Parts: sequence; C-alpha cells; structure tokens
Amino acid sequence: MNYLDAVVHAQKAGQARGVTSICSAHPLVLEAALRHRLASGSPLLIEATCNQVNQFGGYTGMTPENFFRFVGEIAKQENFPRENLLLGGDHLGPLVWSSQPASKAMDNARDLVRAYVRAGFTKIHLDCSMPCADDRDFSVELAARRTAELAQVAEMTAGENRSALRYVIGTEVPPAGGAKAGEDHISVTDPADASETIELTRRAFSDLETDSAWERVIALVVQPGVEFGDDVVYDYDRASAAGLTRFIESVLGLIYEAHSTDYQSRAALRSLVEDHFAILKVGPALTFAFREAVFALAEMETLLVDGEISNLRETLEAAMLENPTHWQNHYSGSLKNQKFSRANSFSDRIRYYWNVPAVQNAFSRLLGNLGVRPLPLSLLSQYFPKQYEKVRSGELKNHPREILLNRVMDVLDDYAFACKA
Repeated sequence: MNYLDAVVHAQKAGQARGVTSICSAHPLVLEAALRHRLASGSPLLIEATCNQVNQFGGYTGMTPENFFRFVGEIAKQENFPRENLLLGGDHLGPLVWSSQPASKAMDNARDLVRAYVRAGFTKIHLDCSMPCADDRDFSVELAARRTAELAQVAEMTAGENRSALRYVIGTEVPPAGGAKAGEDHISVTDPADASETIELTRRAFSDLETDSAWERVIALVVQPGVEFGDDVVYDYDRASAAGLTRFIESVLGLIYEAHSTDYQSRAALRSLVEDHFAILKVGPALTFAFREAVFALAEMETLLVDGEISNLRETLEAAMLENPTHWQNHYSGSLKNQKFSRANSFSDRIRYYWNVPAVQNAFSRLLGNLGVRPLPLSLLSQYFPKQYEKVRSGELKNHPREILLNRVMDVLDDYAFACKA
C-alpha cells in the first residue's frame, strides 16, 4: 500500500485524512515544501500540469524528465528521502492542443502520457474533458473513452512497473488559472453527473481490457464549489456539497480530488478533507505568499540600503508589460486596475515571470543587499509578524532567504492541519 492508497483506505474507514498536492515549479516554493514535509517525516506529493511541463517543454521549458530531475536535485539538497517523494502529472490529455483536430490532439496527449510515465511520475490525472477543434458531438462518454485510451497508453508504457501507477479521473474541473473576470457563481458538481462519469469511465476501461488499471483509480475530480479569481475567493460551503459528500461514501475505493483550493481558510480546508475531498491541490497561493514576502523585503530594502537597490518591483512590471501573454486574458478594467492586478491579484499571474533573467538578477541583488546583516527586528515585526516571533524564539534564522521560505511554509501549515499530516 502506498501513501495515496493509505489516504483512500483511511477515508473509507471514516478517518478524515488527506494529502496536499503541491502544484508549482518555483524552486524556492518546492524547497519550502520539501523542508516543511521533511520536518514531519511524511511523504510529499508534487505535481506538474500539462501546460507547465510537457514533451515540448511547456511554459517552464521543462519536459517531464527534466522536471523529475529538477525536483530530485532540490530534494537531494534538502536531504529529503527519495522514497518519500511522489510526483504526479495533472490534466494529462489533449488540453494544450484542444484547438487542433482530435486525431492530432490525442496523438500529442498519448505522447504526453508516455513522457510522464517514462520519467517516473506515478500519480496520473487523466483529463479529456475538453472538446477538440473538430468535435461536433462531444459527450461524457467520448471523454471517458479517451480517458481509457490514455490509461491504456500509461499501462503499456509502465510495463512491469504499472502496479505503481495511481489514476485520477474527472470531466468537471475548475478552469485553469482561476475564475474569469465577472464570474460570480461557482456551480457544485451534481452527484448524478459524478456517478455518470465514474460508470462510463469504468465501462470504457473494461472495453479496452484495462480492468486492472481501473482498480488503481483512486480519485474523481469534481467541483465542490471552491475557486478563486483576480480579486475574489469562493469559500467552501459544506451544505452545497453535501450531496457529493454522501455520494462518494457509497463508492468503493474512490475519494475526491479538489482543485483550486488556494486561499481557502484553515477551517474550510479541514472541512473539505472531512467531506472526502481528500486530495487538496494548491499552487498559486504558495507563489502568492512568496510574492508577498518578496515585495515586503523590497520595501525593507528601500529603508535599509544606501547603495544600488534591486528595483525588483519595477523589473517585474517591465517584464510583464514586455510579454503580456500570461496575464492579459485574466486582468481587465482600467490601466490602473490592470497594473494593480499584475502585482497583487489572487490569480497570481506574476508567477510566470520569476524566471525572466532580469527578474532573477534583481531578486539575487535583493537577497544580497539584505543578507549582509540580520534584518532589524522592528521591521520584521512590521512586515513579518509570524517570522518575527520565530526569530525572537531562536526557531528561525534572521536571514531574508530563510524568512521567504518560512512565509511559504505558513500556507503549508494550514494544509498540514487540514490533512492531519
């Protein structure tokens, strides 16, 4: 029994246990997650999405093999046990190529799944929920059939190691990147739709004689009513999701996976786990916390440094204006509102720009400027009250990099509380 199986078994035994899925490629976020989990001695689940990491490089420029190695190197630096590190692939399917004809999109999706499995990813979310360019009569049944086809590819690619694979399915997921501007309502998945997805996908697996793979399907992705957007967070409402909670209790071997749980309160996260949404995916909230910390350090830099400062915020703004691809479809309103969102939005589209060379140079200068001596306690108290207390007690080193990492860990503390891990 692996870690994910243990979570499923605990849930089916009436224990409110969950697992946090870290969806980020930022090296300092991953370092914080590894440190955080190392302290508890529990396994850590890290996932990459299909648009972030794919056989063509994705927006990170990394293939699945590259990402697997990248995470492994950070884990080695942190002395994190390799056997406690789980890697997953998220939204593996035709999403990235859905503007193309189905035959081409699905060929790319098959290659995508092969690349992830060959690289060593073992948690595989198969997502064929989107129609392709020439789909005229798209249906849940067609999505199920395509899902089964990709599972068959994964099984054949894994060969003798197929027993290590665990699958997540689901045709109703929150939109990638958060809610769109103007969206004021999030619809909770109808239990009847969840039931249909499970049954049609099970039949599709059986039709392709991949019943053994179906036995390793552990979770269904649904919409429990949690989401975030540019300036809004939709909080979990247990009453609205009560039907989903009751439904999954009658389904053998399956729990729910909840996407876009970012910015939910600690109590809401715990409620989600108690209601069988036991896999909690988080990404933007972690880089949002990182961004908050960096901006606070940049303000401290202007107060403390006499020489050349990093101008980090200005450098980031210039990078986003030079290449608006990652934010222009998410931020609307006046130019002033767009500028505010670029720096402060919950959607955190700024996360796509930390690897721009000019931004990396400015970030290095910021840490260099502030790292030559301990930060004044009075400023720590103002900008980082939690970290101030830890510095005072000797729990945390008074260094900007350590304070950044610890700020990200604040978010992970809420997930650890929710998952009892």
